[in-house]
Amino acid sequence: MKAEDEFEYEYERPNKSLLKREAEDMKRLGDELVNMAPSDLEQIPLPENLRDAIELARRITAHGGAARQRQLIGKLLRKNDITEIRAALEAKALDERLRAREFHRIETWRNRLLDEGDPAVDALLATHPQLDASQLRTLVGTARHEAARGRPPAAARELFRWLREALAEAAPGA
Repeated sequence: MKAEDEFEYEYERPNKSLLKREAEDMKRLGDELVNMAPSDLEQIPLPENLRDAIELARRITAHGGAARQRQLIGKLLRKNDITEIRAALEAKALDERLRAREFHRIETWRNRLLDEGDPAVDALLATHPQLDASQLRTLVGTARHEAARGRPPAAARELFRWLREALAEAAPGA
């Protein structure tokens, strides 16, 4: 029994490599917070001392001073519970991915409408019957005519905007 107690006690000491990895992880998290847009940073639940340190880090221009300030931010992060901070950052990243996915979906429909014409219009109307068919056909025809004449894609941009609004209304929860 005594040998087991000594064995357990021997490994209670923190692993130095693990501590270094955690410190580096907190430094990267601090760098991410410092580089965020101020409007995005306001959405993150931060303690006041950490928020002040981040604001100061943004104003420091000297390389050495900025590095020391970022180390301080990492230290403050290690002393605080960062689960809410990480959750807010993950939610922000998820929202950005969803917006990018929606953008690409609309862009794909627009390109398909411009390339294929009426068959693509019919396919879109089959999946979204609530769309205004006459307005869609008019926008697609104008954009295709514009592209055929080699003009700047103003009508294609208008088609994209219309699709973005129409598809957002069609699926408000999506």
